[in-house]
Amino acid sequence: MGGCAGSRWRLSDSEEEATAREPRPPPPDRQGAHWKNAMGFWLLGLCNNFSYVVMLSAAHDILSHKRASGNQSHVDPDPVPTPHNNSSRFDCNSVSTAAVLLADILPTLVIKLLAPLGLHLLPYSPRVLISGVCAAGSFILVAFSHAVWTSLCGVVLASISSGLGEVTFLSLTAFYPRAVISWWSSGTGGAGLLGALSYLGLTQIGLSPQHTLLSMLGIPALLLASYFFLLTSPEPQDPGEEEEAERAARQPLMSSEAPESKPDVSSSLSLQEKWTVFKGLLWYIVPLVLVYFAEYFINQGLFELLFFRNASLSHAQQYRWYQMLYQAGVFASRSSLRCCRIRFTWALALLQCFNLAFLLVDVWLSFLPSIYLVFLIILYEGLLGGAAYVNTFHNIALETSDEHREFAMATACVSDTLGISLSGLLALPLHNFLCQLS
Repeated sequence: MGGCAGSRWRLSDSEEEATAREPRPPPPDRQGAHWKNAMGFWLLGLCNNFSYVVMLSAAHDILSHKRASGNQSHVDPDPVPTPHNNSSRFDCNSVSTAAVLLADILPTLVIKLLAPLGLHLLPYSPRVLISGVCAAGSFILVAFSHAVWTSLCGVVLASISSGLGEVTFLSLTAFYPRAVISWWSSGTGGAGLLGALSYLGLTQIGLSPQHTLLSMLGIPALLLASYFFLLTSPEPQDPGEEEEAERAARQPLMSSEAPESKPDVSSSLSLQEKWTVFKGLLWYIVPLVLVYFAEYFINQGLFELLFFRNASLSHAQQYRWYQMLYQAGVFASRSSLRCCRIRFTWALALLQCFNLAFLLVDVWLSFLPSIYLVFLIILYEGLLGGAAYVNTFHNIALETSDEHREFAMATACVSDTLGISLSGLLALPLHNFLCQLS
């Protein structure tokens, strides 16, 4: 297959010169290649984040962890609440859902922190294979687990898959037209919506979490197929006039006094060059860290505590609906780059922090009269988070030179993970404190 051959050609820095001397088939029709790459990156975004989202959607069930006859994992679609602390008005689990968040994000953080230092030495193809295998393993391990700690090990596999995949595919966008960043971001938003909605829907109709997770094993296979058979070989980029005009109006992240580097060879960047690029990225990294800190503090620290006892939905159902509505907002805004572009992402960070403060006060005082108001706020929260993600990477792509873009994308993708990790660490003690209140 042409896509497979092209994948091997682009993925190994050590094999690049040898392969370049070999005759290659003529390039495919540009329009056809454009749509193949657009759909390829959309599917890669969808499949890469799918297991991560499903684990967060299943967090309440993983920690409730009931066992049905035959040792099959089962969580009733409308379970009777089993509060850890009967004196608490929050109906808490003994462990915060932030524990699942940490298992789902800390391995990703380690991968992203180490990636700029040497991940480029490993060709892309093995990285994608590892990502697909870990995603499949996460579904299987959680589905057949008999204890919470075993399930958390499965969540760790999902984290490894998502983290390695994100840093790999965002780096890969450096070799394709910048438009693929929008398609990748939309796909990751689609993963959130489809992942949360599929878990909610399948458990709502009575399917056990075990069978729900096993039914999702086709997603890792789709990831591998999209990469090896759908993407075309990267070609010289031909940006449109509108994109060139927008890029010309931007201030570059690299100063003019930065040392020269060889084009198209990310691994040849010196430490001084990498440090210079990193300092330029801080304008976008810091607000994205704040956005994700605030929204995941809400998602995994407050969702479980935003419990309406008089609602028609059970506690577990409320939690799943919160996750689904958040992901719907993320999907909408991550797909909005063509109609709405935001350069000053600091504004999004401030708005998200206000959301956190508002919902934290509501958890403490319980002044919101209806769960439907919380639904609207959570949808808005997702819109802010998705807009911050897609605009951050779009801005970085416009403001970095070709030779620095691969490193810049790999470095900047640590932002969301760092914010999520910090939120999980703080959400755990908050959960314990609030659940002890009468």
